[in-house]
Formats: sequence, C-alpha cells, structure tokens
Amino acid sequence: MSLAPLLLLPPALWATYTWGAHLLTLGAIRHGPNTGRRVALTFDDGPDPLHTPKLLDLLQAFGVRGTFFLIGQRASWAPELVRRIVEEGHELGNHTWSHRNLWTCGPRQTAGEIMRGHRILEEIVDHAPRWFRPPWGMVNLAVFGVAHRLRTPCVFWSLQPEGLRPVPPDRLARYVLIRAQPGAIVDLHDAEGVRGAPQRLLAALPSILSGLRAQGYELVSLGTLLSKRAAGNS
Repeated sequence: MSLAPLLLLPPALWATYTWGAHLLTLGAIRHGPNTGRRVALTFDDGPDPLHTPKLLDLLQAFGVRGTFFLIGQRASWAPELVRRIVEEGHELGNHTWSHRNLWTCGPRQTAGEIMRGHRILEEIVDHAPRWFRPPWGMVNLAVFGVAHRLRTPCVFWSLQPEGLRPVPPDRLARYVLIRAQPGAIVDLHDAEGVRGAPQRLLAALPSILSGLRAQGYELVSLGTLLSKRAAGNS
C-alpha cells in the first residue's frame, strides 16, 4: 500500500491505523528501572561520516557506552563506521531503512522499512540489532508485529531535549541535567534530521556527560540499563 491509497481511506480508518496504534506504545520501552542511578544515552539518525566519529571520540574520552539507532541506508554508505561503533562497545538499534514517516506507510511498506534496516545492520556487523525505534516516534498498526518477529523491542525515550525545532547547545544540556532521573532514556541526534542537530549535540555533550557524572549517574547502554542483573544490583 502506498501513500495514495492511505489517503483514500476513510478518516476513521486512517486514524485507527496511525493514531490508534499509539495505544499499543503503552507496552513499549520508555524508561529503565529507577532502582539505581543509571541513565542511557541513545543516538538517532546516523551514521554521519563527519559527526559520528567526533561523537565516538567524545564518548571514548569519557569512557561512556551508548546505543545508536542507525538509518539502514546511511549505514550501507558507511559500513566501516558502523563496525567502529560496535568495536568500541556501543549497541546498535534499527531506525528503519530510510527514516520515512511510518504514518505514510501501509503494512507492506512498513515491513520493508523495518526489515531492510534490520538486515543491513546484521550484514555489516554479523549480528542483529537489539532494538527498534520508529522515526519521530510515529507508529502504525503494522509496526509491532514486524518488530516482534525480529525480536527487537520498540524503544522510545523519556527525555528528548531537541525534537523538530533547533535548541541551542546550552539549553540542550541544561534540559537533560535538570530533568534526568534514575532509569532515564535520553534521545539525542548525531546526524541531521533537524538542520545542525549534530553540531549542537557535539557542543552540548561534554557538559551533559560531566554534569550527569557530577550528579552521580552511571552512563550506560540500553542493554545495561534494562538488564535484570543490573537492576537487581542497584
């Protein structure tokens, strides 16, 4: 189903397929256990050949491991960078093949976007991505069946300092530091969805990392944040 047939649907059916599907996100992951002072940093929209390496250098300097939700098409253009992400201890998540708004995709297109993004990451690093995140957090009724078949839990976020509008680096950092709570999942962007987002992230990230550490937080990957063992030892 393409966008044109979707637009021909009666409004009530289209709303059920798109907006109604968000009722199912109540079972998705938005937050980790609040039993310990851990925060997970996640990065969307990469890999970016210019900005992602600089981000990786910063994370390495601070000894931080994060989770990267990669766009499959961009990953196919920079496989060595994808391998570097994994080699340096970070996790991979699937952010679809082309970052299309899934509200405009019928079931077949939705499955193609998710599965193609999943498979290219698996081909590059020889193991499947652990997580799935829909672009802009927008889902439809077809999303959850595909993610379930691929065994990639749907992950949203509890903190998103920059969405569709640019946020200056100092405000971006302040937003995270003021609102951080145990178990928070922070959504950041190391490639352009919003123009200039990776530059603003790189400017804000040292303050975010040092500020969260000063507040006593351990900065971890999603897998560590959500693991039963980690939660039990908090």
